[in-house]
Amino acid sequence: MHVVIQIACDHPHLPKPEQLTTWAEACGNVAPDTEVVLRIVDASESAELNQTWRHKDGPTNVLSFPFTVPAGVPVNILGDIVLCAERVEQEARDQGKSLEAHWAHLVIHGMLHLQGYDHMDEAEALAMEQREIAILDTLGFSNPYEEVLHHA
Repeated sequence: MHVVIQIACDHPHLPKPEQLTTWAEACGNVAPDTEVVLRIVDASESAELNQTWRHKDGPTNVLSFPFTVPAGVPVNILGDIVLCAERVEQEARDQGKSLEAHWAHLVIHGMLHLQGYDHMDEAEALAMEQREIAILDTLGFSNPYEEVLHHA
């Protein structure tokens, strides 16, 4: 898989490109020549995209934009994932999680959306969460859905 990384914000605590690529590739089920874009943005751009595409106010942690290849066009593009650096960091802090683990979880969450997973109903949410937990485990991260008993 070819992971294109776009850093569209000035934030002091971003993962390394190699980490982002590793987390995206860990999701599997993607042909080697497939392209995916990981774009890291500030709260302003995230809020604008969230309003435009989801009709929701404010920034959000991750947005996924699957790409549908038009018939007869010989490209293999999975889609784009947009992550808001400020939201990811704030959520990690609020949830008592390591920043690295939260970044990994949200990259994987976005990748699974691009692969057709969703969480619109309880059964879909459970299937998606189980897949996320399994992938994160292969990377050495704990279950992100377990309640954190203490905050760092």
